[in-house]
Amino acid sequence: MNSFDLSGQVALVTGTSGGLGQGMAIGLAEAGADVILVSYSKPVETAGAIEALGRKAYVIEADLSIEDELSKVFEEALSFQGKIDILVNNAGIIRRTPAADHGQQDWHDVIALNLNSVFFLSQLAGRHMIERGSGKIINIASMLSYQGGINVPGYTASKHGVAGLTKALANEWAGKGVQINAIAPGYMETDNTTQIRADENRYRDITARIPAGRWGTPEDLKGPVVFLASSASDYLNGHVLNVDGGWLAR
Repeated sequence: MNSFDLSGQVALVTGTSGGLGQGMAIGLAEAGADVILVSYSKPVETAGAIEALGRKAYVIEADLSIEDELSKVFEEALSFQGKIDILVNNAGIIRRTPAADHGQQDWHDVIALNLNSVFFLSQLAGRHMIERGSGKIINIASMLSYQGGINVPGYTASKHGVAGLTKALANEWAGKGVQINAIAPGYMETDNTTQIRADENRYRDITARIPAGRWGTPEDLKGPVVFLASSASDYLNGHVLNVDGGWLAR
């Protein structure tokens, strides 16, 4: 089990005020990592949970959709303990509008946070990790990295991009000691799916198609993120790990 031990490592996780980011950040802390929490709003609950485990939590409040802020965020993160072993690109938004009515600003907002920030933060972390000869980058993809969805053209485009970017970076950096992989969550009970779950008919239909018979929770991502962050996954590169209760197998 030592292969899954993250003691002495520092993880940077984005989008940690709640939901999947909170679950993964706590999971990494449970495995022994100290965690840098980057969020638009202060992740008080997440930081408290990590510190209660005896791990260190460092909070950075930032709008990751502003490209000029990303290098500042990364430099501040490095000042915490002088290194970053693990980067989890989780921050994201979704805008639900039919494609014919999808506004330009909605499109640009989604792409800026869901895709642009993923590349530029990965680039910053990648340079640091290549210099050190090791590191783990974990991107958060989606079932919509495979499917088209309904009324979410910007989100779908961004998540297809995340899956492709994961493979592209792995091709370049796997031989330099840096593993880049992604997690594609299925239907999860988070704020992003509140609107869908409020529609009783759609909620019932989606649940019926999930072989596991339920929607996922942030707890369900703890094991996968620890695996991809640990030495247990050292020969895994450019992989998109589907954590979907069997949705894609149906």
